[in-house]
Amino acid sequence: MKALIQRVTKASVTVENEKIAEIPEGLFILLGVQKGDTDNEMKTLAAKTTALRIFCDENDKMNKSVLDIGGAALVVSQFTLCAETKKGNRPSFIGAMPPEEADRLYKAFYEELSRLGVSSVQHGAFGADMLCDIQNDGPVTIMLDTDTWRKPQ
Repeated sequence: MKALIQRVTKASVTVENEKIAEIPEGLFILLGVQKGDTDNEMKTLAAKTTALRIFCDENDKMNKSVLDIGGAALVVSQFTLCAETKKGNRPSFIGAMPPEEADRLYKAFYEELSRLGVSSVQHGAFGADMLCDIQNDGPVTIMLDTDTWRKPQ
């Protein structure tokens, strides 16, 4: 499971000219679910996401998490994070989890963020063509990948 996390001052998602989700300061999270991902990876990734210290403290040091600042989260399903690009120039998405199971883990992920204490959790529409509007703060963008935590260094 992969999460591309961006620290934002605001973010929103629009589907078919209708804004379906909007947050103030917090995290904009693109979530890629791969074949073989389980509830264990989902919970590990959610815990790491909520604890990630990428917000500044009073000394302008990144020492605070989304929980510390009372920030929100906007989660968008993004199967293209699972792209395989070793061969040729056209990405292959063979490693992405089939939609039905990916949707279940996507929903479980944003529900877990809420359970872990994120003040407001919004989400995009799984499988929809979405327009994402973000104001990346910093910019700060972090990639988390549960595969890197499983593999020996």
